[in-house]
Amino acid sequence: MVETKEKQLKIGIIGFGRMGQLYGKELLKNPLWKIAYVCDTGVAARQAAASMAPEATVIADENIIFADPTVDVVGLFALADSRPAQLYKALNSGKHVLAEKPVAGNIKTEWEIAEAVAQSDRMVSVNMFNRNAWYHKMAIDFIRSGEIGELAIIRIAHMTPGHMPQEGHGPEGPCFHDCGMHYVDVARWYADSEYATYHAQGVRMWSYTDPWWLQVHGTFLNGVVFDITQGFVYAHMAQVQTHNCYVDVIGTKGIARMTYDFKTATVELHGVHNTIKKTDDFNNKKIDILVDVFAKSVLAGENLGYPTLKDSVIASDMAWKMFNDAVSNGSPCIGRPEEMDEIMARRQTLTQGYGLPLKNIIEEQRKKQPTLFDAQPTLFGAQPAQL
Repeated sequence: MVETKEKQLKIGIIGFGRMGQLYGKELLKNPLWKIAYVCDTGVAARQAAASMAPEATVIADENIIFADPTVDVVGLFALADSRPAQLYKALNSGKHVLAEKPVAGNIKTEWEIAEAVAQSDRMVSVNMFNRNAWYHKMAIDFIRSGEIGELAIIRIAHMTPGHMPQEGHGPEGPCFHDCGMHYVDVARWYADSEYATYHAQGVRMWSYTDPWWLQVHGTFLNGVVFDITQGFVYAHMAQVQTHNCYVDVIGTKGIARMTYDFKTATVELHGVHNTIKKTDDFNNKKIDILVDVFAKSVLAGENLGYPTLKDSVIASDMAWKMFNDAVSNGSPCIGRPEEMDEIMARRQTLTQGYGLPLKNIIEEQRKKQPTLFDAQPTLFGAQPAQL
């Protein structure tokens, strides 16, 4: 077992693209963490790491992290197809793991990893960020208190312009898996039960190969009914972009609902004894909460509330099953490929919008620190897999 000194955990980060940098930012803020290593095969990413975390050792060989017995935790923030081998190395070298989802590029491997983690004494958390959200916790506590009577119906929608096909999904899968698995997890969390039945329908927007909008409805084992709607198809070419994101929970006596605009979230609770409305910060990926809870859990030797790997694998498995059900039910082609080309062209120039391509983030960083990227000005575009 790796020992820590002075209640500070040493972490080695693997993958320093968009997500790796978001984690790095929050880890540097938290006194429970020390970034010991940052590993990335991209030169520009390593330059970014050296600038952000000057006390860390920046490397291109991940094995250095696994071989260092003083490293407590490994952060796996590259793409999904790289995570299985890295996760096994972490377990074999006695290190705890923080990872992005999904933990593998296929569900068979995910379940094999879940079994390995179950047999290990190491703590592993996957960033199912909704589980760290104040607004969901508040609504679930209200529901569990009996204020809305017996839970009956869960309705979830997450529709934005968002990522287009070919914009960074890759091994993470189509949008209902890459993004939609979060909401598959949310519905299961609210229901406090496992999925029983489902029927899905998709639409192949712009006649793309995969459905880019999907709606699924069904039941849980406890009889609760659900529907989930997800798609990055919402007003891409609108003069002013908008979105439609909500959770609406209906009981036999009352309701709990929430909406968000990616800046703030609003919870409205209408119970038999209490009526509550609260608006507060949305807090995007909630990484600050995740790294804090995970550190405290490792130091305490027990899970104090971090999202588990098993929850992520169940969500991934069900998202794939629902997606495949939509495909098997026939997904009509609506729209023309030329429209997708128009949207893609517009997204390359947008500076305000939803889920913009990563190049805009990189360009923003370049403007703030121009010398950081001068050595390899095209590296990010040439090697998107490193992001």
